[in-house]
Order: sequence, then C-alpha cells, then structure tokens
Amino acid sequence: MTDSTVLTNIWAAILAFAVFMYVVMDGFDLGIGILFPVFGVGRERDSAMNSIAPVWDGNETWLVLGGGGLLAAFPLAYAVIMSALYPPLIAMLLALVFRGVAFEFRWRDPAHRAVWDFAFTAGSFVAALTQGIMLGALLQGIAVEGRAYGGGWWDWLTPFSLLTGVSVVAGYSLLGACWLNWKTEGEAQNHARRLMRILAPVTLCAILAVSLSTPFLGREYFDRWFTMPRVLFTAQVPLIIAILTWRFARSLRRNYELAPFVITLAVFGLSFVGLGISMYPYLIPNSITLQMAAAPESSQAFMLWGAGLLVPLILAYTAWSYWVFRGKVAHEGYH
Repeated sequence: MTDSTVLTNIWAAILAFAVFMYVVMDGFDLGIGILFPVFGVGRERDSAMNSIAPVWDGNETWLVLGGGGLLAAFPLAYAVIMSALYPPLIAMLLALVFRGVAFEFRWRDPAHRAVWDFAFTAGSFVAALTQGIMLGALLQGIAVEGRAYGGGWWDWLTPFSLLTGVSVVAGYSLLGACWLNWKTEGEAQNHARRLMRILAPVTLCAILAVSLSTPFLGREYFDRWFTMPRVLFTAQVPLIIAILTWRFARSLRRNYELAPFVITLAVFGLSFVGLGISMYPYLIPNSITLQMAAAPESSQAFMLWGAGLLVPLILAYTAWSYWVFRGKVAHEGYH
C-alpha cells in the first residue's frame, strides 16, 4: 500500500468518524424536535428543550467538520455530490437555521411560543428527512460524466431515497425518546417510555426495509453482501442487530434509563458499518473511488496536522460540555 493510499484511507476514516458523530449526537436533539408536538405544553416541553439546550449547537460542529473535510480531502467528490444534491442540501441548511432561531426565540418571545414550537418541529423534521434522502440518493448512485455531475435536477428524488428519509426520521425520533428517558423524570420520562415502545419496532422495520432494498440497487451491492467468503463477515451485522434488539426490549421491560439510549447508538453504529460495507472503496458508488476523488498527497499530509489538532479539541470540548450538564433536567429554562 503506497503512502498516498494510506493517507486517503486515513482521511476516509476521519470523515466517516465526523459524520457518525454528527448522526448520533445531533440525531437525538433533532428527534426531540420531531417529537415535540406530542409532548404536553408547559413543563413537559420545557424539560425536553432544557435537556438539549446546553449541547445542541456543539453537536452540529461535527457537520461542519464533515463537510469541510470532504471539500479539503476529496474535492472531486465534494463538487459532484453538491451539484447532485443541491435541493435537499439547501433545504437541510435552511431547516437547521430555522430550527436554531426557533430554539432561541422560544424563550425570549413567550407570546409567540406556539409559532416557535412549530418552527422547531418543522426545522427538525425537514433536516432529518433531507439527511436521509441524501443518504439514499448517494447509495442509489449519482450520474457522473467525466469529472462532473451528469444527471438532472430531480434525480435524487426516488422511492428508495424517500424510504431512507423516512427511516432516518424514525431513527432520530427513537434516539430522542431514549435521551428523554435518561434525562427526565416523572411524567416526561413516562411519556418518553411510551414513545420508545412505539418507535423501536418502527425503526427496526425501517432498518430492515433499507437493508433488504440496498443489495438490489445494483449487482455490486449484492456481491459485497452475499458472496462467499464475504457473507461469513457481513452476516455478523444483522446477527448483532438482532441481539441488540433483544437487549433493547429487555431494558424497556426493566425500565432502565441509560441502556436503551446506548443500545440505540450501537444499532446506529452497526448501520454505519453496513453502509461502509456497501460503499467501500467508492465514495460515490460505482463512479468515483476514494483514490480518484482524493486531493494531492502533499495537501492531505498538510491537512492531517490540522485534523490531528482539531479533532481532539472538539472531543475534549464535547466531553466537558456533557460532563458539566450531566444529570436530570428540570422544566425551568436556563436561557
């Protein structure tokens, strides 16, 4: 393996880590926004909001790192993916801005709190849906001609991308309910437990639907999952998810607080492993490999010094924030 290949794989691992951290960390606060209308007006909604108020903007740091890292380390893939996914990407960014504004104004403008609550829910739902749609659009393949996007304006919108969009909404909602089960008490916690019992089977069905559909998007996916001897390795993914599902059901029956959240994160992690199995060594499936999309070796090596400093700093800041705001939350706002 050459130095260039090693650097490219290191950068692929850094990007995968940044995207995974964003999905699991911003996923639960987007999920709380999606579930917001079903919470009781007043203390229940305020407790839900307070549980994420200290960390939600820090969670989005990983999205910036993922997008910036893709531009710097894989500029060809960045140019093609951005061109192919402009509509859902712009919708996602606007939704995140909309949601952030609603988050702050909700406390400062109580006379219009219903409006800001709606904005918080709409922004969270659209952000989650478009993230899932973009994942589905990438998996189903992007038309490339030469070194540029060669498809149409609406190629990203298909039944499969809508399926992945709805699946991400369900998964984030489950993460949000599990987070509230851990961070709240009383009626808010009981409500979160009822939601978990509904959302867990919905999320499992969504994962099954996407997992069963992906191998039939193309012959390459089918071979990566079902040919010998690969199947001996890939079969471990659904097997471990089945075991985690049993553990999740057990933790629900025993009213555990932290375990359901950790188990759900583990299921997200395994789904991410499945995504890697389906795509590697491509960055854009069946069109552009990691090596084809990579920046020059000297650029990757230079940027690696920055990443080596930045990633530990973000991890330290994130860990410190969660430690400072550990424990159960109340309904009084801290803004």
